[in-house]
Amino acid sequence: MPSIEVMVMNPHGLHARPAAVFVQKAASFPCSVKVYKGDRSADAKSILGIMSLGIEPGETIRIEAEGDGAEAALEALKAVATDTSI
Repeated sequence: MPSIEVMVMNPHGLHARPAAVFVQKAASFPCSVKVYKGDRSADAKSILGIMSLGIEPGETIRIEAEGDGAEAALEALKAVATDTSI
């Protein structure tokens, strides 16, 4: 199962608007996607799940995808997590 580690660069972490953009991007792919922060994980297509992880700026997360479009999903979600303009 492909996965990547990403340092979240958004000055707000993955809270509110950045989390919504992240979830919308994840939902645009048919594969299943999970986000890991430490020993906790959440479905990347769930806004409540992502926000419950409390991902702060500068923290490293692991994104794991499985199924059709997994590699493309990882790259797209990496771009969202490192985008400082959202």
